[in-house]
Amino acid sequence: MQGKLSIERMCQLACVSRAGFYRSLQAQEPGEEDMEVRSMIQKVFAEHKRRYGYRRVSAELRRRGMPVNHKRVARLMSEDNLLAVQPKSFVVTTDSDHELEVCLNLASRMKLTGVNQLWIADITYIRLHREFVFLAVILDAFSRKVVGWELDRTLAARLAAAALEKAIADRRPPLGVVHHSDRGIQYACGDYVAVLRKHGMIPSMSRPANPYDNASCESFMKTLKREEVYASEYRDLDHLRENLAAFIESYYNRVRLHSALGYRPPEEFEQTTCSPASPVGATMSFFRHREIYQSDIGSNAKGKPAETGSPDHRLDESPTGYSSAGCSPAEPASASPDRDHCGAEENLE
Repeated sequence: MQGKLSIERMCQLACVSRAGFYRSLQAQEPGEEDMEVRSMIQKVFAEHKRRYGYRRVSAELRRRGMPVNHKRVARLMSEDNLLAVQPKSFVVTTDSDHELEVCLNLASRMKLTGVNQLWIADITYIRLHREFVFLAVILDAFSRKVVGWELDRTLAARLAAAALEKAIADRRPPLGVVHHSDRGIQYACGDYVAVLRKHGMIPSMSRPANPYDNASCESFMKTLKREEVYASEYRDLDHLRENLAAFIESYYNRVRLHSALGYRPPEEFEQTTCSPASPVGATMSFFRHREIYQSDIGSNAKGKPAETGSPDHRLDESPTGYSSAGCSPAEPASASPDRDHCGAEENLE
């Protein structure tokens, strides 16, 4: 009431809506709750050194007990000019023009159930003031955790091998871990393959000119460059190594929220997801063409070929004598069909 007039009556006389009147009051005197949210957004943004956009800021606020809509966070960040660091153009560094042996892509067939089942590897470059240096990394595909990395001035195979040796020393994986990489000469050379064989690892490589087969590692490289490399300046190689160690081991693996993990850090995801009772081996799916399967199941009970004809050797089976690095294993007989394909799963121990 304002004297004898209510707010509703004053809005009618002034030809304005009550909602507009209350919005004008909020614009003149922001509420304490709005100021608290804005302050917390600025705090999270500063803590993560401009690495978080509005989605991760929203997720971090919810983890701290402040449920807030991501659209509101985006609006407040825009009003306060809180702009996250932006990516730069992509540069190809893979040299796959060689005559070395190329392995099949096993990673695309795997269904992961725990850590140390599939490791993915990649190499990228980093520009310093007067030189280029190179970084090799190994990620666990299940938790997206960086398990090994190495930085050097050379792009030789020893760079990738050093990162792999560090990952093996730190994780002590069981036999049968699938190691997936691109077709770069560093991963196909004899020295690198010898390290894989020494520790009982199975090599796997992406399809030619297809970065999506190694998407998790490519995503990490983008995150590393956008949130650390492009946002900092380094004096020399040693200074870069110190900052990368802090970012990878103290921040990325332990603190940074990963959208693919339900906005949890990789180490927290491993601790909450992986238990001693979880299965040790991953499963791998193999598919047969519908026509081939139908010709197979058309056999009668005595095992004789159907009238339409069934080949003596199914086209999806692998000839004997091939290693796991050279071809896919034969499909088990327990496969069951669906409308277009039929898949079978077997454990990789």
